[in-house]
Amino acid sequence: MSLSPVTTDPVFTSDKANLAPGATESISRVSPEPPCKLDLTESVAVDAIELSPVTPIDKQDYDSESPSILSARYKTQRTREKIQFVTLCWFVYLEGWNDGSNGPLLPRIQKVYGVGYAVVSLIFICACVGFITGAVSNVILAEKLGFGKVMVLGSLCQVLAYCIESTGPPFPVFVFAYFINGIGIALQAVGYVACLKENAEAKMGVFMAVYGAGALSSPLVATQFSHLPHWNLHFLTSLGIAITNTIALIIVFRLKPQAECLSEIGIVHSDNNTSEHSHLRQIFANKDVHLLAAFTLLYVGVEVTLGGWIVTYILDVRGGGPSSGYVSSGFFGGLMVGRVALLWLNEKIGERLALFIYAVLAIIFEFIVWFLPSLIGDAIIVCVVGVLLGPLYPIMVNHAGRILPRRILTGSIGWIAGVGQAGSAMIPFMVGAIAQTAGMKVLQPVLIGILGIMTGLWALVCYGSSSRRPN
Repeated sequence: MSLSPVTTDPVFTSDKANLAPGATESISRVSPEPPCKLDLTESVAVDAIELSPVTPIDKQDYDSESPSILSARYKTQRTREKIQFVTLCWFVYLEGWNDGSNGPLLPRIQKVYGVGYAVVSLIFICACVGFITGAVSNVILAEKLGFGKVMVLGSLCQVLAYCIESTGPPFPVFVFAYFINGIGIALQAVGYVACLKENAEAKMGVFMAVYGAGALSSPLVATQFSHLPHWNLHFLTSLGIAITNTIALIIVFRLKPQAECLSEIGIVHSDNNTSEHSHLRQIFANKDVHLLAAFTLLYVGVEVTLGGWIVTYILDVRGGGPSSGYVSSGFFGGLMVGRVALLWLNEKIGERLALFIYAVLAIIFEFIVWFLPSLIGDAIIVCVVGVLLGPLYPIMVNHAGRILPRRILTGSIGWIAGVGQAGSAMIPFMVGAIAQTAGMKVLQPVLIGILGIMTGLWALVCYGSSSRRPN
């Protein structure tokens, strides 16, 4: 007999011979092109034919669905994927908005509540504890409630947190709202984006650049509110974004499980034989997960520390004025630009090498900020550091998508992000505690030391893990 060529996406097909006994295929995508046609007049030994693991379409199905129908279905799937992606980008914009607000508001929060560097750093600690709580809960709740419901639950947590913060409550209540917000952010994990395989690197870069856009725009607003009597009304703007995020998630994902949402865009998830407890065991038993989590802990810690404390550094060490809050916008703006503008360079030289180069350059520029007593010069260099640090997180997520098993990818990224959020509390709190006695001038040496350790960890991530993702 004769077989017509079958076109499949090489990213989603796997070698049947390489599968372990009892293993199941996790994700496959059927090409929109017509399937093969069998000559039914000949005798065929089916077991002797090696076929790629795509969903079979028999002759009757082929006759009933013409190439034009298949093409229309493919276009519909791509449209749905774009809508889903834009909706998730709106969530990550809110996350960036939330993180970018801290820098300009920290000096005002200290003044209003009469607290020092160490005490005001408790907002980072509470946000971290909430995020880790949400990250662990996400692995379990996603199995019990489903992806769509968990996303909406997380967005409602953020709505509640901003409602509390906008009233300007007593400091303990204000800090507790950060805990609730951390849970909400963690429940809305980015693991779904890692499942999108067409132009995966570019999409992850754009996705994380939208985070930078949120973190860029929020200091522009927060700086204005920080000088007003009712500074806490800044959180009403955050509340408005959070409400639209909730509405968008309900409309687009319709409270559906992740497998069903993926199937609507042509990605079939067939690994349904593993419980959430088994997933947890597999995640914690994977050494690559822990290496990536340790790297992310330091990276997120540097990012949040620099974005959060740089305004206080400019005010106290460089003698900046009321407009110092815009330096935080410059840093996060550089973060956004770097995640998009450097995509071509990442592809040209390879993401692993690119991260090494960016990290080393960031260390050099941090030395310049440390020893260059110039207000304008420091502001410009901080922006450049943002450009260099921007691609690091998307590169880490892409690397995780290449080396981690698909069946635990979403949960693993949720856990990695949760551990990373611990860095967003631990390192800013450490800087605040040291600055309480030594002054904010300690910011730059602490950041340089952590960046050096982070670069060493990336070497372990690259050379201590497999470059091929198992099934």
